[in-house]
Amino acid sequence: MGYVFDFNDALAYEQWLKKPQNQFFAELGNRLMLDMLQPMRGETLLDIGCGAGAGLLPLIDLGIQVTGIDPSPYMLDIASNKLGHRVDLHRGYAEELPFDDNSFNYACINTTLEFVEDPKKALKEVCRVTKDRIFIGMLNRYAVKGIQMRLKCLFVESVFKHAHFFSIGELKKIIRSFLGDVPISCRSVGHLPATGKIAHCIERFYLVQKCPFGAYVGMMVVLVPRFRTRPLPLTYKAKHTSGAMVG
Repeated sequence: MGYVFDFNDALAYEQWLKKPQNQFFAELGNRLMLDMLQPMRGETLLDIGCGAGAGLLPLIDLGIQVTGIDPSPYMLDIASNKLGHRVDLHRGYAEELPFDDNSFNYACINTTLEFVEDPKKALKEVCRVTKDRIFIGMLNRYAVKGIQMRLKCLFVESVFKHAHFFSIGELKKIIRSFLGDVPISCRSVGHLPATGKIAHCIERFYLVQKCPFGAYVGMMVVLVPRFRTRPLPLTYKAKHTSGAMVG
């Protein structure tokens, strides 16, 4: 099941998101998701670990049919108050998604794997319910900000005390252990400590995003259809001919 945000966690997250520097960081992450996923209007998307719904608004504004799922009722209450009936919200866990196979065109799992008990099982479930592309957003284990957050947890009580920070290589290894050599692309943002228009422009440069040490990493997985084949025996009854051939 992993760690589920309680009432105090939900309030703390809302307060965290109100700070300008954190809004700037969240906006960079949302923009990266849209740039990499390229969702089309009218198609369907599942957000696993949707939380308070901060990442759902940009998708809704693009005309995407969005479904959100989260294990925390407190986070879902905040999302429902923000978004109303514009999104279909469910309570559930990433490792046991209550949806049929290939139910959605796209899926995103954004800073959620850090808190699940079984990341590999969660990723398998995401792949099961998704047809086309999956966006995975994670806090970078080897970024300066990621290291600072882990050190801070040693001295200050924080929800990230319960988180497992991934590296790009570690996550790729998990995905390819059950999907094989599928196309995976990575970009990152949060390279600069500053905020503002200039920082935003620099962070949007493709070459900057290709640097693997940004605080937030976006990973897109393209799902390749798989077909299991079985050889069928072919029977052929030879005709018996009599006599010899005349040359």
